[in-house]
Amino acid sequence: MLEGSLVALVTPMQADGSLDREGLRRLIEFHIAEGTDGIVAVGTTGESATLDEAEHCEVIRLAVEQVAGRVPVIAGTGANSTAEAISLTRQARALGADACLLVTPYYNKPTQDGLVRHYRAIAEAVDLPQILYNVPGRTACDMLPATVAQLAGVPNIIGIKEATGKLERLRDIQALCGPDFLLYSGDDATAREFCARGGHGVISVTANVAPRLMHEMVAAARRGDAELALTLDARLEGLHRELFIESNPIPVKWALAEMGLIGTGIRLPLTWLSEGCRDAVRAALCQAGVLDDC
Repeated sequence: MLEGSLVALVTPMQADGSLDREGLRRLIEFHIAEGTDGIVAVGTTGESATLDEAEHCEVIRLAVEQVAGRVPVIAGTGANSTAEAISLTRQARALGADACLLVTPYYNKPTQDGLVRHYRAIAEAVDLPQILYNVPGRTACDMLPATVAQLAGVPNIIGIKEATGKLERLRDIQALCGPDFLLYSGDDATAREFCARGGHGVISVTANVAPRLMHEMVAAARRGDAELALTLDARLEGLHRELFIESNPIPVKWALAEMGLIGTGIRLPLTWLSEGCRDAVRAALCQAGVLDDC
């Protein structure tokens, strides 16, 4: 059920930075129509760091309501406080999320033992499928494969989003955790190879603007159609690169606005995409064939 191309969904905002609820509903309908396999709400790309708790839960509520069971909804509920992560995860469960995504605690740099205790505490407190999320480039905390293996034995910890871009991590986690532990790429540039090597899917930034292509590419890679996967990924290559030309989600929100899918709202300290970066992002959108006026 939780496999394929899952979008790390942006949070649409009004020009003043307030939540754009109708924009979120429209964006979800776009993804359903374009074949996205699952919605990941209020993760990094959803600007979770600048949403307060009420807004965070409102985005989850709206996503669950709008999706209405058509695809899974995974709620970002990670925090650098274990108590806060438990609270958010409890609320996500109450709101009807199918699973949650829990980033490693950021800034306070826990030990590997601290990570095990953190995630076990959340899993024991909330009966909801939980996906670990390792993104050391953001958090300054790297969850090692041996630590993942300790957590894989917890019944409701079902998988990991591994965003280092290191394919050897996939191999190591597969060897330690077995075939039933779900493995998601968190790095669009290496997602094709990740899925070809047995990964179950990707939680993708690129899928925000090219959901159909990402769905088809991941499906081809997973079923072993290497030639088709490579052809499709070649169209996406520019997006994998240019959507990180400035800090995510700055470029992807600009791209979605350029496509007419969302407005121009973003929250400080993030700013709108610099003019000098816009041609590169536009060219990537044109390469992928997702912009009409190329």
